[in-house]
Amino acid sequence: MTKNTTWKKPKTPGNLHALSVQHKKPQQWVQVVGHAGSFHAGDCGMLLKRFCEGEQRCLQRLMEDALRPFVPAYHGVVQRAEQDYNMMDDLLTHFNSPSIMDCKMGSRTYLEEELLKARERPQPRKDMFEKMVAVDPEAPTAQERAQQAVLKTRYMQWRETLSSTTTLGFRIEGVKKTEGMCNTNFKRTKSREQVMEALKDFVDCNIQILRGYLKRLKELRMVLETSDFFRTYEVVGSSLLFVHDGTGKVGVWMIDFGKTVPLPPPLTLDHRTPWVEGNREDGYLWGLDNLIDILSSLLPVT
Repeated sequence: MTKNTTWKKPKTPGNLHALSVQHKKPQQWVQVVGHAGSFHAGDCGMLLKRFCEGEQRCLQRLMEDALRPFVPAYHGVVQRAEQDYNMMDDLLTHFNSPSIMDCKMGSRTYLEEELLKARERPQPRKDMFEKMVAVDPEAPTAQERAQQAVLKTRYMQWRETLSSTTTLGFRIEGVKKTEGMCNTNFKRTKSREQVMEALKDFVDCNIQILRGYLKRLKELRMVLETSDFFRTYEVVGSSLLFVHDGTGKVGVWMIDFGKTVPLPPPLTLDHRTPWVEGNREDGYLWGLDNLIDILSSLLPVT
C-alpha cells in the first residue's frame, strides 16, 4: 500500500485464486491463478479481493452458517483507488513460508445459466479458440478451424473433459511450494494416478501433514452435510485452499464464491448426484469424497 492511498471505512460490518506468500516482512505477494490485479494486501492481516456482489452475499451468509470456520472471515467492503474490494482474512498470516494448493471443486465450473445464455446468443470466440489450440491443436473441428473461433458453450464443456473435473469432481488449479516456483501446469492432470502423484509431491510424502489435511477435510465434509447454506446453493467455481508449512501446521478453507448462487425454493442439492442439465447438481461432495479417498490412499498401510 502506498503512502498516499486512502482507505475508507468498511461499508458493511463484519483467494483464493490469489495465493499470497509471506517469506519475510514486508509481505511478498504471489498470485498463482486467477485474474491479475484482482487481489491486494490489506492492513492487519487482511486480503482485498475485487468486489463481486454475489461473493459478498455468500460471505455474509456464510458468517452466520455452520461453515464459518471453513471460510475466510469477511469484514465488509473497502475502496482503494475508486475500486471496491471485499475485505477478508488473509488465510496465510499465521503460516511461515507456506506451501499452497488451489483445488477447484465440483464436476463443472460453469453455471447452467451460462450455458443457456451462450445458446441464446451464440457468439464464436476467437480468444477461446486460441486457448483451445494452445492446449490441443487437434481439438477444434474443421468448421471451428475455418472460423478460427469456438462457441463459449463448446469451449467450457471441452475444457472440463481435459482434467479430473469430470472424472473425479475436482481438479488441481495451482501449487506454490515453499521457496519454489508457481506451477499451474495441471490442465491435463486427469487420471486418479496423475492426481495422486501431484498430491504426493505437494505434501512431500510428509505423513503428519497428510494426516492433518485428512482430518480437516473430514471435518469439512461433516459440516457440509449439515449446512443450511450448502444445501440451498449451487456451488460452482469454488476452490479449496490447502496451506501447510515446515512446522507441520495445516489448513484447508473454502474460497471463491463468485459463481455460487442460491437455488429457487424449495429446491435443494445433495452435491453427489450426477449432473444433468436442469437438476443444478454441482458434484462438490462427490469431488470431496474422491479427494479424501485419494489422500487416504497415500497413507502407509498399517
